[in-house]
Amino acid sequence: MKSRDTARIQSIETCGAVDGPGIRYVAFLQGCQFKCRYCHNRDTWSMAGGKEKDITEMLREIQSYIYFYRPNRGGVTVSGGEATLQMPFVINLFQQVKNLNLTTCLDTNGCILRYDNELEQLLNCTDLVLLDIKHMDETQHKKLTGMTNSYTLNFARYLNDKRIPMWIRYVVVPGWTDQESNIHALGKFISTEIRESVEYVDILPYHELGKYKWAQYGETYELENVTPPSAEEIKRIKKILSDEYHLNIR
Repeated sequence: MKSRDTARIQSIETCGAVDGPGIRYVAFLQGCQFKCRYCHNRDTWSMAGGKEKDITEMLREIQSYIYFYRPNRGGVTVSGGEATLQMPFVINLFQQVKNLNLTTCLDTNGCILRYDNELEQLLNCTDLVLLDIKHMDETQHKKLTGMTNSYTLNFARYLNDKRIPMWIRYVVVPGWTDQESNIHALGKFISTEIRESVEYVDILPYHELGKYKWAQYGETYELENVTPPSAEEIKRIKKILSDEYHLNIR
């Protein structure tokens, strides 16, 4: 049975600046359904990895930094891996964080299998969802992550229907996610189906910082010969989404 009071955690950042607004306490939880070929947190895939951490200890840490977090909508972000795999713990943490007048942010791949009361409890105490869209084409998504993209897109629609604020994150991987047709599909999906809830779209360049972790597991890093996109390519993609689909791009 999943615990409300403890979680398997890979790492924690006490002063994160990129995983939501303001300065944030960011907890990276263990476990993930996706097996992304470019994953830089390969060590988070297994639910048995990391170490067990008690919610009381985490809240004590959060309170010690509280005056750094409160300005500019700062607060607590739970990431992964995939945070929703330890949902009871995240609900408990978020509920208590809200009592501290901090914002809560859920970083997720959107692979939600059940739309039930537990999910409602989580969303009721979530201020912002950082939703990772990996690829708009289902066949390519399966090649990239090992799973369908239908869960993610359906969850995005669900969040939009409930008017829960979202930041969409999209990683540009040369040869994998940078196709013109895919960028336009992304722009069309956001602008026509989930626009009411999307505050920003973050276009993130692929990087190689986590590939050494694959070697630690004795596995082949399949994107070994893929180089990060140029600044000009990122600028071009941002311009398409901004100019043609009128999205707020960062």
